[in-house]
Amino acid sequence: MSNKEKTTPQQDAYKQLQGKHEIKRPIVKNCLKAFLVGGIFCIVGQAISYFYIYFFNFTEQTAGSPTTATMVFLALLMTGFGFYDRIGQFAGAGSAVPVTGFGNAVISAAIEHRTEGFVLGVGSNMFKLAGSVILFGVFSAFVVALIKTIYLTIGG
Repeated sequence: MSNKEKTTPQQDAYKQLQGKHEIKRPIVKNCLKAFLVGGIFCIVGQAISYFYIYFFNFTEQTAGSPTTATMVFLALLMTGFGFYDRIGQFAGAGSAVPVTGFGNAVISAAIEHRTEGFVLGVGSNMFKLAGSVILFGVFSAFVVALIKTIYLTIGG
């Protein structure tokens, strides 16, 4: 017996009609918007990094942490004022992929559950979505460090 289900001529006609009236997604346009907005976030992040290097005498290696913290803080502010949601509706993944998307995920959950109190609402729900990002980030860093350690021990 085959895994394909048999369809009636009426079902086939309906699928054709449905396909004809289905709204086509503008994939290229969405990709361009995501690329541009993600690029703008990266330009802002690079400018902040240069700011820390120039005014606070950080090196290129040490400017990363304060730059990341500043970008997350800016995302928190933009989310709090409702601006980041509009950026997300326009850019899609272009606003979710950078580190600002992490800040948005954290503060959105906190804002949504603030009526339940600080401990049970904000505290317990703030890292629901972002928790998986933290988990896989830490695990990935562990795997990369383990591979590097093995490589340096054996090959280096």
